[in-house]
Amino acid sequence: MKYYEVKFHVQAPTPLLTDACDVLSALAGEAGFESFENTDYGITGYVQQSLFQRNLLDSLLAGFPMEDVSVSYEVTEAEDRDWNQQWEETGFDPIPIGLGRRFLIHDGRHLAGYNVADYEMPIEIDARLAFGTGNHETTCMILGLLLDMDLTGKRVLDCGCGTGILSIAALMTGAQAAVGYDIDEWSVDNSRHNAVINRVDSQFTPLLGDATVLDTVEGDFDLVLANISRNTLLADMDRFCQKLAHGGRLVLSGFYSEDKPLLTAKASSLGLRLVCEKTNGPWQCLSFQKEPTARRRSC
Repeated sequence: MKYYEVKFHVQAPTPLLTDACDVLSALAGEAGFESFENTDYGITGYVQQSLFQRNLLDSLLAGFPMEDVSVSYEVTEAEDRDWNQQWEETGFDPIPIGLGRRFLIHDGRHLAGYNVADYEMPIEIDARLAFGTGNHETTCMILGLLLDMDLTGKRVLDCGCGTGILSIAALMTGAQAAVGYDIDEWSVDNSRHNAVINRVDSQFTPLLGDATVLDTVEGDFDLVLANISRNTLLADMDRFCQKLAHGGRLVLSGFYSEDKPLLTAKASSLGLRLVCEKTNGPWQCLSFQKEPTARRRSC
């Protein structure tokens, strides 16, 4: 799989630089970018060559929503790397989620100061080249919501499954079965690998493709999870709703708080009611119910 490496140079007043880079990564995500690294000059982004939407990126940068900020970039073909070796060398520190030692997200190697046996549901994630270790605010918010749900016997759909972390967590909290899909073949293979590590592979079905793959999936789902970019959420929400059972929950994240009006308006047009919302820094998570009498609550 071939990638472009794009070096984004950000000119901004020092107090605004961090926020500007956060906004930039969100905009670049809408143009197909999958991962980013912080640099002294801004950020470096990585995008599959076949998915790079350069015209869209230029349009988004032309309307950059922060004053006194300018962004330029240069594109090169990313060098071939041994991504697995790189991950082995870096990994991530354990991430506890939930009161009372519920989830512990870990890589199986960097466990100094943590005893996996002390946690109710330890989840080992070998992330390789896929998004989703639990260290991003959007993933953390959804994992927190899963702990508050009764998923016993439920079917779960994981849209843009990445490492499979959300499906694995849902299965560990009582879900009967989970189906995940992703446009990245690496992610599909990685999610299958992580399901095996966590001994839930018999309940997990990973699929390669975009939302159109749902046309081949039978039955409805009690819970649909989608932690992806705003534009993809808006484009695919109709399909999510079609696969959502009456009374089921649709949980969305991967977007900024200022995007909430667009997403709630789209959901409302599909007969979905906002029942719960969370924020973590600039990021937001929204939960909708396919039931006209649902009432909004805090969470």
